[in-house]
Amino acid sequence: MKKIISTLLVIASVVSLASAAGKKKSTLKVGATPEPHAEILNLIKADLKKQGINLTVVEFTDYVTPNKALEDGQIDANFFQHLPYLESFNQEQGTHLSSAGGIHIEPIALYSKKLSSLSDLPVGANIGIPNDPTNEGRALLLLQSAGLITLKANAGITATPLDIASNPKNLKFTEVEAASVPRILPDVDAAIINGNYAIPAGLNASKDGLFVEGSDSPYVNVIAVKVGHENDDAIKALVKAVQSPKVKEWIQKKYPNGDVIAVF
Repeated sequence: MKKIISTLLVIASVVSLASAAGKKKSTLKVGATPEPHAEILNLIKADLKKQGINLTVVEFTDYVTPNKALEDGQIDANFFQHLPYLESFNQEQGTHLSSAGGIHIEPIALYSKKLSSLSDLPVGANIGIPNDPTNEGRALLLLQSAGLITLKANAGITATPLDIASNPKNLKFTEVEAASVPRILPDVDAAIINGNYAIPAGLNASKDGLFVEGSDSPYVNVIAVKVGHENDDAIKALVKAVQSPKVKEWIQKKYPNGDVIAVF
C-alpha cells in the first residue's frame, strides 16, 4: 500500500510540474511612454484578457528608467524606444535587453515657435537637440539631410556636435534630455523633438515641422524584453496583439498625417 501511495504522489508531482511549465504567464507588466505607446497597449488589453493574460501598463516619462526597470525584473517588457537606442543602451549600461518585434516609426522633426520656414533660420541660431547618444546623432543626421550641416564621413548614429565637419550658419546647440526638448522650444530658435514627446506637446510633424524625417527611417520602435524571453508565450501574444490589423487601423486613423507609421 505504501508503495502504491508513493507512486501516486510521484505521478501527481510530475503532472503538477508539467502543468506549471506549460502554463502561460497570467500577468504581464509592460512599461511605456504615454503617447502613443501606452495608448496602443491599453487598446489591446481586452484582446490579451481573452487569452488569459492580464496586461498592466506602467507609464514612464523618460528613456532610462523603463530600461533599468526591465533589466531589474520590475517589468516584463517595455515599449518606447527605437532599436538603435536599445543597442546603444546595452553597450553603455551593460544591460541585456532585446527586441521582440518592431511596431512603428515616429518621424522626428525640426520645430520652431519663432520661425515659419527652414529658410528663416538665422546665422548663429540656437538649436535644441536630445542629449542621449542615438537620438542626438539622429537629430544631427536630420540637420544634415536638411542641408544645414555636414557631418564627418565616419560619423554614425552616435554623432555629436564634435562630429560636425561644416556648419555654414554657425548653428549653436542646446543639448538636453529628450523629454525636456519640448519645454525649451520657446527659448531656442528651433528644436528637434522625438515623436512621442512632440505629440503630447501638441506638435504635428507634417503641419508644424520645418523639416521632417523620411518615412524610410531605420528608427523602428520595438517591444523590448530581457534577452532569452523573446519567445515566451505571453511576450509572443503581446507582440502579435500589437501587430494586429486593429492596431494598424487605429494608428492610421489617429495619425493620418504620418506622425506614427506602422511597420507591420
